[in-house]
Amino acid sequence: MTTNPGAAGRPPAQGGAAFLLAQLGAHAAERFAERIAVLDLTPAQAGLLRTLARAPGRSQRELADDLGMPPSRFVPFADGLEQRGLIERRRNAEDRRLYALHLTDQGTALLGELAKVAMEHERQMCESLSGEEREQFIALLRRVADAQGLVPGVHPGFRTVRGK
Repeated sequence: MTTNPGAAGRPPAQGGAAFLLAQLGAHAAERFAERIAVLDLTPAQAGLLRTLARAPGRSQRELADDLGMPPSRFVPFADGLEQRGLIERRRNAEDRRLYALHLTDQGTALLGELAKVAMEHERQMCESLSGEEREQFIALLRRVADAQGLVPGVHPGFRTVRGK
């Protein structure tokens, strides 16, 4: 299969790279959401738990900014995870006006389960590739994402997340 545009500059009948990325991305996102539903998590909630594990103690404002989420949406979003006992707000030691977010023990345990599900998702999504092909595929996708100005590790869907 060629990746060159067809006659008169049209993309191939099965779609060009952008279409295939969109098709595969939608499929992967849908499958991931189905897989983590058994943990009673949405993809956005899973993303926040992973973000807090990498950088605990960040303020709500910092996290909202990093995720590209309006603060007015972030607070109710975090409230839902706090009510479930997965995260907790603590006063920031340097600025008592701010709250620092942390995973609870329950949140850390759930993150461990999430990691297992995510690893199986990755394995199944890439099972048609050899290990070397998978690494090359990731490198190419990373290069395209970087060229598009996407923030590494942050799904652009956070901009539209509503509180739960």
